Amino acid sequence: MSATARNFLIWSVLFVTIFVGVSFFTEQSEKMAENCLTYSRFVESVNSGDVAEVTVQGQKIVGKTKKGEEFSTYVPFHSPALLQDMVNHGVNVIAKPVESGYSFWAFIIPWIPLLVLVGLVFYSIRQMQSNGNKAIGFGKSSAKIVEDKTVMTRFEDVAGVDEAKQELQEVVDFLKDTQKFQKLGGKIPKGILLVGPPGTGKTLLGRAIAGEAGVPFYSMAGSDFVEVFVGVGASRVRDLFGQAKKNSPSIIFIDEIDAVGRRRGSGYGGGNDEREQTLNQMLVEMDGFDVSQTVIVVAATNRADVLDNALLRPGRFDRRVVVPLPDLKGREKILSVHTAKVPLDSSVRKDILARGTPGFSGADLANLVNEAALMAAKRGQANVTMKNFEEAKDKVLMGSERRSWVMTDEEKKLTAFHEAGHAIVSLFTPGSDPIHKATIIPRGNTLGMVVNLPETDRVSVTFEALQSNIMTTMGGKISEEMTFGKHRVTTGAASDIKAATSLARRMVTEWGMSERLGFQNCDFIESYGVREISDSTSRIVDEEVSAILTSCYEKTRAILIEHQKQLHDLANALLDRETLTGEEIKLVCNGETLPPILEEEEHEPAKNTEEGVTTSSSSTSKRRTTKTVIKKVKGALPDDPDLL
Repeated sequence: MSATARNFLIWSVLFVTIFVGVSFFTEQSEKMAENCLTYSRFVESVNSGDVAEVTVQGQKIVGKTKKGEEFSTYVPFHSPALLQDMVNHGVNVIAKPVESGYSFWAFIIPWIPLLVLVGLVFYSIRQMQSNGNKAIGFGKSSAKIVEDKTVMTRFEDVAGVDEAKQELQEVVDFLKDTQKFQKLGGKIPKGILLVGPPGTGKTLLGRAIAGEAGVPFYSMAGSDFVEVFVGVGASRVRDLFGQAKKNSPSIIFIDEIDAVGRRRGSGYGGGNDEREQTLNQMLVEMDGFDVSQTVIVVAATNRADVLDNALLRPGRFDRRVVVPLPDLKGREKILSVHTAKVPLDSSVRKDILARGTPGFSGADLANLVNEAALMAAKRGQANVTMKNFEEAKDKVLMGSERRSWVMTDEEKKLTAFHEAGHAIVSLFTPGSDPIHKATIIPRGNTLGMVVNLPETDRVSVTFEALQSNIMTTMGGKISEEMTFGKHRVTTGAASDIKAATSLARRMVTEWGMSERLGFQNCDFIESYGVREISDSTSRIVDEEVSAILTSCYEKTRAILIEHQKQLHDLANALLDRETLTGEEIKLVCNGETLPPILEEEEHEPAKNTEEGVTTSSSSTSKRRTTKTVIKKVKGALPDDPDLL
C-alpha cells in the first residue's frame, strides 16, 4: 500500500471513530434527557396506576410504564411510604444494591473522544517530523547537507570571476590536503565573505565549492535563522555549527548573510533582539573552533556595508572575495557556458554579443540566452541565430515592442526627429560612445530610443565623455525646437532633462569638475533638519550646474545646425525603417544609400504618392531605398530657415 493510501485510510478511520463516538454520546445524552422524570411527576404516575415496573438502586429509580415507555428519576431521600404506595398500586419493585466506587468503563468512555483527538495530533506531529518538516523542532537547524555526488556544478562551470575562483580553489585544496598547509604553520581562513552585485554568481560559486570540495557541505540562508521566537535563531546556529564540527572537515555556506549579520544597535528602537542574539551566537561559534576541527564558513552578500564590524574582523571572516560584474572576456566565457547546450547557428558571434552587453551580470547573460532560445522556439527554428540574440538583447535593454500602440503621423515625425537629434549629436561629438541602435518603435514607456554601447569596459569616465553624454541627451529636445518650432515641443524630453541635470550636478558636487568650487565634495544632504552645506556654497553649486548645462546646450545646437541635412535624412530613414543599426546610421549621414530590404507581401492596390513614388503590392517582394523616401517626406517639413 502506498504512503498516500495508508495516510488516507488512517485519517478516514480516525474521522469515523470520532464521528461515531460523538454521535453515540450525543444520542445517549438526548435519550436520557428525554426519558428523565421529575420526582413529582413520578409520584403522580404511581398514584394514577401508570407505572408497571421499577428498579430501585439507592436513590436512582429506572422503570417502565404500562404502555412500555422507559423512564428514570431520582428520589431525594429514602421514603418507605413511597415503596408501600408502589406495592399497593401493583408496581413490580426490583431492588439492587448500590455500587461502591466507579465503573472502569463508566470512567473511560467519556474520555474516548479526547483520547482519539490527542492520538490524532501526536500522529500528525510524528508524520511531519518523519518527512523532515520538524514542526516543533524550532531550535534545530534546517541546513541542507549537500553531497558532492549530487552537485554537478564545478569551477569550470563558473566563468568571468577568475580571481574569485582562484581564492576559493585554495580553500578546496586545503580541505583535501590539510597537512600541506599546516606543516609550515599556515592556517586557512575561518571565514570567506563573497561580496558583489546581484546576479554575479556568488551562490553559483557556493555550489561549485560543494561540488569540488568532497567534504560535508551545509547550505543555509541567512533568513532561516531568524524566527519570531526569541532564542530560536541562536539555537539553530549552535545546532548548525555542532553538526559541522562532528563531520569536520566541512563547509558551511550561508547565503544572504546580511539578513542576520546586520550591524547591532541599528534601526528604530535599537534593533531586533532575536536577530542580535543570533548574530552574537554566530560570532561566538566562528571564533571558538578548535585547531583540530576544520570548519570553514563561506557567506555571500551584496550588502557588505551593513554587516557588523565584529563579523568582519580577522578570526571570523578573514578574507573578503569580491565577485564583480564580468568584463569583456568574462562575458564571452559566460556566454560560452550558457550556450553549451543551446543549438547555435553559424551566424552567432559571442565576441560581438559580449561587446554589446556591458554591465550585464552572469544572471543577465543567462536571461539573454534564454530569451533568444524562446524566440527561436516560438518561430519554429532549428537553431538560435544572431538575429534572435539581437532581438533578445533589445528586449532586455529597452523592453518589449509595443506594436499595438497606435501613433499618429505627427507623433511619428516628432519621435523620429527627436531620436535623430540624439543620434546626430552622439555621432559628431568627441568622446561619445558608438551608437548601437536607434528606433522609433515604442518600447516600455518610451516612444523611441537611441542606444549607445561603449567599445570597452570603463572604470573611470573623463570630463569630455561626461560632457558628450549631456550633449547627446539634449539633442532630442533641440532637434524638435529646430524642426517644428518651440510652440510644438513635446514633453518627451522629461527624462532627458532629468538625466542631464543629475549628471551635471554630480560633476560639480562629487567629481570636482568645477573651477569655482575646486577640490571639495559638496554632495551633502540635510540630516536631522541641519544642512551640512552653506547657502553661499549651495548657490555656487546651482550656478555651476546651470553653466555646464547652458554651455552644453549651445554646443549641441551648433552641432545640429551644422549637420542639419544629416538630421533630416536620418529622421526620414527612421520613418521609413523604424529601426536602424549604428552602421546604417553612418551610411545615412554619409549620404550613402542603405541596402535594400525585403518587405512582406501587401494586399492593398498600387497607388501613387504626391512625389511620384509608387508602392506596389505585387506577389513579388519589393525593394526600397532610403533616398526615395526622403523625397516623399521632405515636402511635409517646414521651410523656414529660422525653424530649421
